Amino acid sequence: MTELSTSPLNTPPLGAPPARSRRRLLLQAALGIVIAAIAFSAFAVMYPQKTPDAVGEMVENLTGANPHPIVLQRAPVKPLSAVAQLGKQMFFDPALSASGRQSCASCHSPDHAYGPPNNLAAQLGGADLKLQGYRPPPSLMYLNRQPNFSIGPDASENDDPVSVSQLATQNAGVQKAQKTAGTAPAAPQMVPQGGFFWDGRADTLQQQASGPMLNPVEMANKDLGEVAQKLEKSPYRNMFIQLFGPNIFKDPRLVVSEAMFAIGRYQFEDNSFHPYTSKYDYWLEGKTRLTQTELHGLRLFNDPDKANCAGCHLSKPSVDGFAPIFTDYQYEALALPRNPALVQNKDPHFFDIGICGPFRTDLTDQKQYCSMFLTPTLRNSATRQVFFHNGVYHTLDQVMTFYNVRNTDPAKIYPRGPDGKVQQFNDIPKQYLANVDFTDAPFDRKFGEKPAMNDQDIHDIIAFLQTLNDGYKVK
Repeated sequence: MTELSTSPLNTPPLGAPPARSRRRLLLQAALGIVIAAIAFSAFAVMYPQKTPDAVGEMVENLTGANPHPIVLQRAPVKPLSAVAQLGKQMFFDPALSASGRQSCASCHSPDHAYGPPNNLAAQLGGADLKLQGYRPPPSLMYLNRQPNFSIGPDASENDDPVSVSQLATQNAGVQKAQKTAGTAPAAPQMVPQGGFFWDGRADTLQQQASGPMLNPVEMANKDLGEVAQKLEKSPYRNMFIQLFGPNIFKDPRLVVSEAMFAIGRYQFEDNSFHPYTSKYDYWLEGKTRLTQTELHGLRLFNDPDKANCAGCHLSKPSVDGFAPIFTDYQYEALALPRNPALVQNKDPHFFDIGICGPFRTDLTDQKQYCSMFLTPTLRNSATRQVFFHNGVYHTLDQVMTFYNVRNTDPAKIYPRGPDGKVQQFNDIPKQYLANVDFTDAPFDRKFGEKPAMNDQDIHDIIAFLQTLNDGYKVK
């Protein structure tokens, strides 16, 4: 027997598996781990909401899926009431105007998110459709959740009634809290909020519908009697009698009131005014995914140190599942450049100062609110061709540039006077400059500082805003 044949090193331990078997076991274990990892990854991609938050965020970053989907509350689809059906006929009836050619839908086109169908700074109206309006029409969409105008939150039913003027006077010295995306104010904001029109002068859809009827630069009827006569001669005259009784046309004020109520009911009941069918709505529900560009835009939108859009245009659903309207319903003095395309602005002494007038008259003495205008919803804003209360801008890129450089490089957006100096804040009387927002980002930056956003940031935010357009088809 040789030395090699008797060496214990060549004798495998009793019961030990051969080396080949060990390698096979290791390979099988590694393959199992890989398969499990692939399966978990696939599961995480398909169902990010069922994974830990850290994993869900990773999936969101990689795929654009919402890791925390919810079920949104939507109004049920059902037939319009008889009153709403009557309102719909009037909404599209040009015969109710002095020109016979302008209906509610002329300025609030269903094909343009119930907003203006063109890029005019203000729509044309009057008896011959040649008079320019004062402000661009806001969209009529998503007004069913618009609160009444108030100073601070709506009073409860147990509170003693107090007029808006009294509330304004009581809170005249209250400092407006800084608005930071994702952070709620520590206390209720005692500032103007709610209402319809750019200055909140109407409290109901009924009041909002009646305004254009007698406005000389809109539908331009002389008085309620003229509107009542047109209603009595209309093809839907019998519907008025069926709904409101045989004596309805004996009282012009009553018949017009009922007519405007019917138009308001149409806006409230018809789901086309509040469909919640945007890509963002479906993303909230986990039914679609955002592109990397859209997702980056959303994060910039919500970033308090960058765009801070969500400081005023709230982007998160409510705790009870209602989709965000993308407005806090409050008022701001943004200090837009004066729009020379508006006829009224040819008078250098004319200023549209919003809550303080000239079209609202009950708060003219509340100087702390002068030059403030309602914050509109950003839903369907990417379909608009005219922006802000004076229609000075026509693209979202112009809008974003205004926010970005108003303070840091005002020469880019304001004109120069005869002396060559930049006419910053040229559409606000000097005595109301204290009302201008300098606290909320990105308006907290100073002249010469680096703007909050670069060109790519603006591009991505606009891409996100396009996800707020209704009519998205889930694939």
